Amino acid sequence: MTGLEVLLIQLSGRVTPLVLALALWALALLGALAGWWEPQARWLVYAALTGLAVWGLAHWTLAVRERYIREAAFPQMLKRRLRDSYPGLTHKDCDLVERGLRQFFLACLRSRGLFVAVPSRAVDTLWHTFIQNAPAYEDWCRHALGFVPEYAPAVALGKKAHHNDGLRRAWYWACKDEAIQPRTPSRLPLLFALDAKLALPNGFHYLPGTLACGHKPRPGGTEAIHYATGFCDTSYSGSASNFGGCETNPGKDTDHSSDNDSDAGGDGGGD
Repeated sequence: MTGLEVLLIQLSGRVTPLVLALALWALALLGALAGWWEPQARWLVYAALTGLAVWGLAHWTLAVRERYIREAAFPQMLKRRLRDSYPGLTHKDCDLVERGLRQFFLACLRSRGLFVAVPSRAVDTLWHTFIQNAPAYEDWCRHALGFVPEYAPAVALGKKAHHNDGLRRAWYWACKDEAIQPRTPSRLPLLFALDAKLALPNGFHYLPGTLACGHKPRPGGTEAIHYATGFCDTSYSGSASNFGGCETNPGKDTDHSSDNDSDAGGDGGGD
């Protein structure tokens, strides 16, 4: 990452290009109203150029943050703590969990500040360990996201809409990261496949699901299996039709999001 890119994400965490542009144009308009200068026709050209510059900087910043999430180093002690929690994991397994945590942070970035829930106990363990190193974690998040995401322990779909929509956002953006269709997945993205792949006894184990949307685990069953098709199941509270606001036009691929969260009471889901 170049020095200019580092400066860009540092500054964007303090003042966004849009806020700066609006402040400058507000000053220009106030000056015109106060009679300090006369409005001129060329201001329209300047306004159009300002809009293009803001759009370009916003997209550049997003691209730089994504690359930072994929490449920036995590503290080495995170993997050691992960192996303390799960002694059976190999170094390669820990690398996979780290990749899962990066995919989770990408979902946080693309959700534009909305809550994203973590669906993997392995990733949750790594994330929680990172949070405990507060200065390093907050500095990393400011560079990668521009904010510190809300923390909640790993969950599955349950009664609480806030958690359900957080899981839907994680699912949608993890699928997009691996070119998987969120509504009709043929396989699982890494973030949702990790616990089963690592055979964690207390993990959340997912299957893509070949049945219709709305299929749930067998009532009373002892297996801790969850189906990816549940994320578009409207019987779970929250915004199932657009994956927690990830789609402005449900059923179509878009990169915009809006907050349609509503809490329905009760505790978050689990095994």
